[in-house]
Amino acid sequence: MQEKMLNQLLAKQAICDVIYRYARGLDRMDKAMAYAVWHDGGTAIYHDDIYQGSGRGFVDWVWGAHEAMTHHSHQMSNILIELDDEEHPQTATSETYATVSLISIPDKNGQKNNMTAMVRYLDRWSCRNDIWAIDHRVHVLDMQLLNGEPVAAGTASQRNTNDPSFQLFSES
Repeated sequence: MQEKMLNQLLAKQAICDVIYRYARGLDRMDKAMAYAVWHDGGTAIYHDDIYQGSGRGFVDWVWGAHEAMTHHSHQMSNILIELDDEEHPQTATSETYATVSLISIPDKNGQKNNMTAMVRYLDRWSCRNDIWAIDHRVHVLDMQLLNGEPVAAGTASQRNTNDPSFQLFSES
C-alpha cells in the first residue's frame, strides 16, 4: 500500500515539475527547457487557429511572439492529474489552469499593451526511460484581456460536458 502511494506521489510530482519547467522555459527564454516538456513526436493543438503541430514546433512558433514582449509570466495552478495505473503509472492525463501575462514592446508612440489570458492545458503524458513528458497537448483559451478589457473567449471553452476536458478525462 505504501509503495503504491509513493509511486503515485512520485509520478504526480514529476509531472508537476515538467509543467513548472514549461512556464520557466518560456518566461526565462530557455528553449532547451521548453523543448524538453514534450517527448519526441509530441503534438500540440492551440484552438482558435493559434497553432497545430509538433510540441517542438510550438516552442519555435511561440518564441517569436515572446521575443516581441518586454515581459511575460506564466502562473500555473489547479493541476489535476489522473494516472493510468495506481501501482506503476506509465501514462497520465492532466488539466492545468494558467494565467499568462504579457507586456508588449512599446509601439512607435511609446504605447505598451498588457495582455492577460486565462487558459487551460489538457495534456496526455507518458513516462519513457524514467522521464515524464507530454505526448499531446490541447490548449483551451477561457478568456483574454487587453489592457484590462475583455477581448476574447475561446471557442473550445465550454461550461458544460462539451468542454474538451471531459473528453480527455474520459479517455484515461
